[in-house]
Amino acid sequence: MSIRRLPETLVNRIAAGEVVERPAAALKELVENAIDAGSSRISVRIADGGIARIEVEDDGSGMTPADMALALERHATSKLPDEAIEAVTTLGFRGEALPSIASVARLTLESRMPGADGWKRVVDNGAVVAEGPAALAKGTRVLVEDLFARVPARRKFLRSGRSEYAACLDVVKRLAMANPAVGFTMEHDGRRVLDVQGGQDRLARVAALTSRDLAGNSIGVDLDRGDVHLGGVISLPTYNRGVSDHQYLFVNGRPVKDRLLVGALRGAYADLLARDRHPVVALFLDVPASEVDVNVHPAKTEVRFRDPQLVRGMIVGGLRRALDEHGFRSVQRPAEAALAAWQQEPVAPAPTTGFLFGAAPRTEPAVHLFGADIAPPAADVARVYDRLVPFASTPAPLAGRAEVAVAPVPEAAAHPLGIARGQIAKTYIVAEAEDGLVIVDQHAAHERLVLEQLRGGMTGRAVPSQGLLLPEVVELDEPACDRLEAAAFELAALGVELERFGPAAVMVRATPAMLGNIDCVKLVTDIADDLAGYDAALGLNEKLELVAATMACHGSVRAGRTLGVAEMNALLRQMEVTPHSGQCNHGRPTWVKLAMDDVERLFGRK
Repeated sequence: MSIRRLPETLVNRIAAGEVVERPAAALKELVENAIDAGSSRISVRIADGGIARIEVEDDGSGMTPADMALALERHATSKLPDEAIEAVTTLGFRGEALPSIASVARLTLESRMPGADGWKRVVDNGAVVAEGPAALAKGTRVLVEDLFARVPARRKFLRSGRSEYAACLDVVKRLAMANPAVGFTMEHDGRRVLDVQGGQDRLARVAALTSRDLAGNSIGVDLDRGDVHLGGVISLPTYNRGVSDHQYLFVNGRPVKDRLLVGALRGAYADLLARDRHPVVALFLDVPASEVDVNVHPAKTEVRFRDPQLVRGMIVGGLRRALDEHGFRSVQRPAEAALAAWQQEPVAPAPTTGFLFGAAPRTEPAVHLFGADIAPPAADVARVYDRLVPFASTPAPLAGRAEVAVAPVPEAAAHPLGIARGQIAKTYIVAEAEDGLVIVDQHAAHERLVLEQLRGGMTGRAVPSQGLLLPEVVELDEPACDRLEAAAFELAALGVELERFGPAAVMVRATPAMLGNIDCVKLVTDIADDLAGYDAALGLNEKLELVAATMACHGSVRAGRTLGVAEMNALLRQMEVTPHSGQCNHGRPTWVKLAMDDVERLFGRK
């Protein structure tokens, strides 16, 4: 077959396949055009997930009739003043998206500049079918109808209207998040689903588009390194989601889904989150235009950095530093579902202490009536006693206890996590803080404290080890022994001293002192499994970070261990000065606080 030129209509459809693969992609191009036009308010209306109808209206600069005709031609744009395509600072090329969309749908373009008359141009699947005057306010309105109606091969691969709607909503949210100065509204099938006002600060805009709880459970990020700036908000590790859909990444104001940035984000939260949990973040990276290429993807969702290691190191280091600075912070209040689980049960009339907790003597208590002591009839006393005996017949054992004070009780106001008042179920420490009730999971909290001490061994502060009276031989397969032998020097910094003992065994001579008496066989076996099981792309230091988390779990205070008041307070004080102590190594919270207002609501006082 000889080479031939393709017709213009087919060329436009091929271009549309690169840029407009679904309604959300078309919507993204139209909203970006509205932002580039200097709009302060953008309205989006879609029907059937954008398949039947997409309408975007803005109050931007508008276009003349001549500009509108050019905008509907391929390779025509107002966003590139010269040939320096690598220096583009706008979100997209208006003259590239519009003809691609118009080739696979019916497109109506209306626009008016200040002081001029409005004009309308209608293109139906690549053919101009109408044009003429239009009545509208300053700005531009674009209407796209019946997307892919005449391209059945593309239309049948679209998802359901609900799925396409979700993708459209995500696109608008990301663009609204990147432009807090612009107001956005969005309607789907006549129902208002999004309404954010312009002029918001970044944190308020992110919280409005994600969750109101994020404002109280987030950390601000503001970091400069040369000409590169990293800003935004990140959630506490204990405020996380089961999917990564709530991770919003922007480069020079452009929403991107870049593997380098996602990998850096995962590295920053390593050992702070379980593998199936994801933080809520909105990160804004600003780099010089000469240091990033935004034209490596037709939809500009991926970018390429001149110095990717600088960017990755900045994200990992910046987020780690921000998390370190907030020390023991955790989610600031229990979930609403947890509060709703509290029940207000009817309570029997309060008896005297002797009646409720022990055998009650059949004495006749006096009733104080107008200051006179009058003994009630014996039959009435018997009836009261009969009602109370069932409560005393099988008394429940009390979990609380009191200790003789050997030192003055410290003031709760002097400590953020309060003062220990008791232990529940040999697992949870109850403390009284100045502004509420703090409940601490002793195992999860101590696990994090041990991990942070072990991590100190990886930064030059050797972990103290305790030698075994009799070295213990652990038998493993030969590859596992090879891995342990290769990492022996680094493991020694963590307090684990071992050496090869034949082809299929290692000899353990010392373990970290902070772990106490532990099962050496299980510990070394788990370390070997960790070294083998993690991604081969990880470096040795990254693997050892994960190994340290396993070791911490072995040596932490277990649930079911009774702690003294002094031990409980010592644990609280250590949590207050240890980074990341608000969550365990698996991303679960180590403590929650029940504010006094919540306590009073539980008892109907508010």
